[in-house]
Amino acid sequence: MSDTRKGFGVSRGVAVGPVARMAAPAVVTPGSDHSGDGTPAERSAAAAAALASVADMLDERACGAGSDSADVLAALAMMVRDPTLLSAVDSAVGSGASAAVAITTAFGSFRAMLEAAGPYFAERVSDLDDLRDRAVAKVLGLPMPEIPDLDHPFVLVAHDLAPADTAVLDPAKVLAIVTERGGPSSHTAILAKSLGIPAVVCVGDGITVADEDVVLVDGALGTVQISPSDDEIERALARYRSEVEEARRASGPGRTADGTPVKLMVNIGASRDLETAAAADSEGVGLFRTEFLFLERATAPTQAEQIAVYTEVFDEFAGRRVVVRTLDAGADKPLEFVRHGQEPNPALGVRGLRTSRFNPCLLGDQLDAIAAAASKSSADVWVMAPMVSVAAEIREFADKARAAGLAVAGAMIEVPAAALRASTILEHGDFVSIGTNDLAQYTFAADRMLGAVGDLLDPWHPALLELIRITASAGQAAGKPVAVCGEAASDPELAPVLVGLGVRSLSMAPSAIPAVRTVLLRYPIDALEDAAALALGAEDGASARSAALSRLDRDRAPIA
Repeated sequence: MSDTRKGFGVSRGVAVGPVARMAAPAVVTPGSDHSGDGTPAERSAAAAAALASVADMLDERACGAGSDSADVLAALAMMVRDPTLLSAVDSAVGSGASAAVAITTAFGSFRAMLEAAGPYFAERVSDLDDLRDRAVAKVLGLPMPEIPDLDHPFVLVAHDLAPADTAVLDPAKVLAIVTERGGPSSHTAILAKSLGIPAVVCVGDGITVADEDVVLVDGALGTVQISPSDDEIERALARYRSEVEEARRASGPGRTADGTPVKLMVNIGASRDLETAAAADSEGVGLFRTEFLFLERATAPTQAEQIAVYTEVFDEFAGRRVVVRTLDAGADKPLEFVRHGQEPNPALGVRGLRTSRFNPCLLGDQLDAIAAAASKSSADVWVMAPMVSVAAEIREFADKARAAGLAVAGAMIEVPAAALRASTILEHGDFVSIGTNDLAQYTFAADRMLGAVGDLLDPWHPALLELIRITASAGQAAGKPVAVCGEAASDPELAPVLVGLGVRSLSMAPSAIPAVRTVLLRYPIDALEDAAALALGAEDGASARSAALSRLDRDRAPIA
């Protein structure tokens, strides 16, 4: 029996191949002497040039990346260009530090500030470390810490993956991803799923594999088998081939075995996602993220710029529904042209719809642009506001949307207060969509990017399922749609339980739709409702999952 490590399976699929490990970055400690020659002005200039080079690299990769990583890369480029960081570098150089040590010291100060800001920023700390390592490598003339460039496919094993790494993953070369750190909803997880690369994260420090060791990665089970036997490989691949073949035979609108309709929608975040998203067998767009239009700009995009992008998306989905989420900025996605003072904890501050309190023209211009584009399209355009907490917010948003000419306006349910009072939210909104990623982290007070608390973010936990049930019940009572557009919607095991809770629309990465469609077709709605009830009555996430899946096994039927 091979050695097996367990982590979080974040992107389904099975892959087997030789390991290629990410190289360790150069280590620089304050007080050491690394390329310290030259005057203070020369050392400052060298450090500034290295930081500028890293920022330019991030910009370049953002332009070629999908929306799941482009927004993050743009935000990181802004961090590298922050005048405060450059000032900290100059101060360290003035104290006698070399360029490399000054960069390390300056990033150390930023790192301490983010750590003090609370667990929400743990992922940003990891990103800062990557930026520091790249800038230090540049100033020392050393190779950048990068994904190996090999002439054969491989399983990438890394301590963690930064956004700059995930943006250039080549699915033709990277068979699977295994990381020692990282959370179940990290950028690595989201991007791997969008690319269709099997991935397991948070397997623990010190996984004992070396380059060219063969591993078997199962993204559904969350396992990494080291030196698997031929029988183990064949069993895993046979099961995966059976799942793929079954998904291939299923098509058309989402539905349960007895015909209960469940809309299957796609998530998109930029026009670069359009080709793949539009080609998917979906009923439209359940989440169109619009932040990419606003990030890394000195001024807000004009209405004309917005209309052009929205029109392109709407035309690709002519005759289908497109749910547009208005600007979701703040916290880890700051806008240079929106300032609202210092925030002790930005995760709980001015983000999402709250941004319009300080700059109402941003929301007004966006709603006008969406309406203008929608008026020229046959797409069924809906709009929804992010980070709605109380009924007054959705009432004001819906009034503004309708005044702009948009007939259908709804709210994201991402905080417990909104879920608990979903009935009042729906008195003013036409629909709601549950963002399970944020709803989970606010429910459990655990950063969804932080692997150290990943066990608290189990989407199967009855506390989270109860909030979803409350929201779905409110929608059924009001006769208004309730959707899920978070990562939970793309899990073929959990999606049936969400439907059993009353959700009737699921939005996900295009690559996840076939598996979700297939699993829904196996069961009648009463089996899904029974499974959901058992999950709600369980003590924790593990027992909820076990109880629900055991119930579903009784009624599982092959796809005709």
